[in-house]
Amino acid sequence: MCGIVGYTGKQQAAPVLLDGLSKLEYRGYDSSGLAVRDGERLAQVVKAKGRLTNLIEKTDGGKALAGTCGVGHTRWATHGEPSQTNAHPHVSGNCTGSGSGAVESDVVGVHNGIIENFVELKEKLLKHGYTFYSQTDTEVVIKLVDYYYKKYKLGPIDAIAKTMVRVRGSYALCLMFKDYPGEIWVARKDSPLIIGVAEGETFVASDVPAILKYTRNVYYIGNLEFARLTPGEAHFYNLNGDEIEKETTEIKWDAEAAEKAGFEHFMMKEIHEQPQAVSDTLNSVVKDGKIDFTSVGLTQEDIQAIHQIYIVACGSAWHVGMAAQYVMEDLAKIPVRVELASEFRYRKMPLSRDSLVIVVSQSGETADTLAALRLAKEKGVPTLAIVNVVGSSIAREADKVFYTLAGPEISVATTKAYSAQLAAVYCLAVEFAKVRGEITEEAYGYYISELLTIPGKMKRVLEDKERIQWFAAKYAHAHDVFFIGRGLDYAVCLEGSLKLKEISYVHSEAYAAGELKHGTISLIENGTLVVGVLTQAELYEKTISNMVECKSRGAYLMGLTTYGKYETEDHVDFTVYVPKVDEHFAASLAVVPLQLLGYYVSVAKGLDVDKPRNLAKSVTVE
Repeated sequence: MCGIVGYTGKQQAAPVLLDGLSKLEYRGYDSSGLAVRDGERLAQVVKAKGRLTNLIEKTDGGKALAGTCGVGHTRWATHGEPSQTNAHPHVSGNCTGSGSGAVESDVVGVHNGIIENFVELKEKLLKHGYTFYSQTDTEVVIKLVDYYYKKYKLGPIDAIAKTMVRVRGSYALCLMFKDYPGEIWVARKDSPLIIGVAEGETFVASDVPAILKYTRNVYYIGNLEFARLTPGEAHFYNLNGDEIEKETTEIKWDAEAAEKAGFEHFMMKEIHEQPQAVSDTLNSVVKDGKIDFTSVGLTQEDIQAIHQIYIVACGSAWHVGMAAQYVMEDLAKIPVRVELASEFRYRKMPLSRDSLVIVVSQSGETADTLAALRLAKEKGVPTLAIVNVVGSSIAREADKVFYTLAGPEISVATTKAYSAQLAAVYCLAVEFAKVRGEITEEAYGYYISELLTIPGKMKRVLEDKERIQWFAAKYAHAHDVFFIGRGLDYAVCLEGSLKLKEISYVHSEAYAAGELKHGTISLIENGTLVVGVLTQAELYEKTISNMVECKSRGAYLMGLTTYGKYETEDHVDFTVYVPKVDEHFAASLAVVPLQLLGYYVSVAKGLDVDKPRNLAKSVTVE
């Protein structure tokens, strides 16, 4: 949540900062701001409420701000309402914080995260003569840095280290000191931050797309570390103030992957990129007709030693876990529990060391999932991460890592990362089944061959998207939508419902079809849309029966099923078909029409598909 960009080098900083922020607006977009320094001159601070375009207009695309060193921020409000005063950057000086222009301040900075003890720190600073102009925790931490900087007069290293020890919570901090022109100081705890270097230039950002246009060589700053950035250089320190050595990592993503490439929205582009994302993820571990987890670090001995699996995730990644539970238990005959990360970390459940905790996260920075991972490691339980971002916190801290190869995902509503994660858990399920002796060699080959057909079949689903567009326009103004299914189909319904509600603001719920008569059916009335997912042959008739019960109470029915079940059309009002695939993997195809449904409803309502209200791409705070 929130986007940070910083630059020091030879170019005019403001246009670079605005360009980077435009790549990160999916992380926060209720206000934005810049602070730029021109040599020894005071920092020029400009802030604007609302979308980034307001700040771009206010600064003439950055041209109005001279200087080659600066920081920028797009905000997703936590403490304090969206306003120009609460927007970042914040300053240590006693000013209103709402205007624009030169600021007489020893410390200027931006921040991602949440300072949990900010009230306590604020009271301390009030006693030492500080005043506050905003409602934010960020202003408190900037002034705390200023307090230690002035009290001990030992420079930024000492002031930042003392602040990091004193603060509780999560943060990614970017600071500029009046006495150190041309330098940016950064610090990190549990919030993502990367540093890019090029000849005579240094960049800092909260996510890769912001700097991909300028450099591919990045440093990953570790937890409880901070750094001094000068043009073309980065120097890292631990909490003791000792300098530590780091090596750069080359980002492999194509810069064009973070652009729309002719699509109206990133979400539609990423829906169309799913076949490639799934293919790349499958082929990263499927070698010569067999699954090879050498790159993951998972051996057959590891698999044989596991007697229980916990899948821990949030949001759509949790829905992947729900699908994985059905597939793994059926194929590998191993108990699987799917836990919301935000609940897992606070439950007092017993965890045995012959278990495996699988954490799933696109960004690798999801706060609750990261905390759950650390809890599992504290208890001595082996951990495996399924993540999309190389070098992310979860990837660095997990015992083993299965990288999905979805490339950068910009739209807030996940599509291709979800599908790549499904591909990853399918591979785990099939390999666990083989190693544990639950399937034959022949069945093993069959399942792998079926997996490899998924990308091509996803393309066929996309070829029929115009029918979904027509249907979405018809139901764009629905007030309530219910998704029902059984087994794996229920897991698909969870994701389909989330896609609709998060980008179109239509109230929708997903239910296990058998639960309808335990209360939910009372909500059905004339015109209510009920979407039934029907890909599991054994459960098909039961779900159809539940749908017909809804129809008799006035519901309009959409059925999503596989080719061959033509009798579906006899029972429902609108039918969508997907190609046949082994039923264990049907979720990969069934989810695509539901993604399209959510997308087209949002477009029909004239909403901002890629930036839904109140949401941010990476949830890096609790």
